[in-house]
Amino acid sequence: MSESTHARIPAAPPRQPLPLMQLILVGLQHVLLMYGGAVAVPLIIGQAAGLSREEIAFLINADLLVAGIATVVQSLGVGPLGIRMPIMMGASFAAVGSMVAMAGMPGVGLPGIFGATIAAGFFGMLVAPFMSKIVRFFPPLVTGTVITSIGLSLFPVAVNWAGGGSKAVIFGDTLYLGVAALVLLTILLINRFMHGFWVNISVLIGMGLGYILSGFIGMVDLSGLAQADWIKVVTPLHFGMPQFSLAPILSMCLVVVIIFVESTGMFLALGKITDREVTPGMLRRGLLCDAAASFLAGFLNTFTHSSFAQNIGLVQMTGVRCRSVTIVAGGFLIVLSLLPKAAYLVASIPPAVLGGAAIAMFGMVAATGIKILQEADISDRRNQLLVAVSVGMGLIPVVRPEFFSQLPHWMGPITHSGIAMATLSAVLLNLLFNVLGGAERASMAGPLHSH
Repeated sequence: MSESTHARIPAAPPRQPLPLMQLILVGLQHVLLMYGGAVAVPLIIGQAAGLSREEIAFLINADLLVAGIATVVQSLGVGPLGIRMPIMMGASFAAVGSMVAMAGMPGVGLPGIFGATIAAGFFGMLVAPFMSKIVRFFPPLVTGTVITSIGLSLFPVAVNWAGGGSKAVIFGDTLYLGVAALVLLTILLINRFMHGFWVNISVLIGMGLGYILSGFIGMVDLSGLAQADWIKVVTPLHFGMPQFSLAPILSMCLVVVIIFVESTGMFLALGKITDREVTPGMLRRGLLCDAAASFLAGFLNTFTHSSFAQNIGLVQMTGVRCRSVTIVAGGFLIVLSLLPKAAYLVASIPPAVLGGAAIAMFGMVAATGIKILQEADISDRRNQLLVAVSVGMGLIPVVRPEFFSQLPHWMGPITHSGIAMATLSAVLLNLLFNVLGGAERASMAGPLHSH
């Protein structure tokens, strides 16, 4: 987005509240954008565990409840928890592979998964203070590379949605493409010709028009809505007492470390977008909230939680930076967890509608990374090599997910995450080229933060 466009968008400072109606609408945008990802993990694990439709619906509601609570705490800040920036939380995809395997293990199943989630959350709370000190290894060269990789690694999701989703009968059908194009075009035109409030809710307007069009052409499936309960409260330990086994716990502890690496990159990205320096203290609070959410999740019948990268793109796109927006969005998630019919309606949004919005959102994340890279010395050949190799490593799991399939199973949470691969590569190469190379090389990478 050009500088002139930025000048036309009144970006709210982090602590400045918005008018109530605008707050509600922008918060709803955040919910709609992350909802598909939030329900995907419990849906996959529930199917792998052979649960009934009613039990899977309960898993989804439990996930929405924890996501809402974690979002409010992360955004608002409660005691030592919460980075106090506009962050959306939800079930992490980093653990899906491990949990699917656990679901089929004799004597493990869901109680074993929940036990491992509780133990991993407790482990995360112990190591978060130490992990928070790694912020000094993220100069602009590394941060820009990681954020660019986050955006690029999300693009296949956007393209899959725009083409109709993984369950599309004819992927890439012109109806799907037309709906996605309408949503994207609406967002672009609003950002070009309108200002202020309308720009802030451009994604919501685009998705609303796309949903209406999808309904007219028969793409919205509301079957089963009548049978869904009006109100259903999530009860702790619904599937029995958690079980604690060593192998699943070790696997989930590794997942938490990977979540911390991913979250660090996302927090730094959001700090750049909102013009706030992410200090080690802020990072510690953010990671503690990630871990505490996972700890709580195990008792409330759901899985490890982390920050959602796609919503960072929405902050950049709309220019709305106040955390009250995501606090309201977290409230929406909590309400949805209690109202299965309302959650069902949100879930009926066709993938093509989400895809049109996601192309813009995820691209904005990558664009933010490129902007940050301008602060580093990219004219230096070794820094160019760092960016090239790290972005390439981040795209390996995206281009060919089975590329590392012959490596040990315990490495899966690392090798299956493009964000983790890019982050580890960028940090290690920066150490090799700039930090270990002496002060002169370090200055070329950009100033290291010291706190």
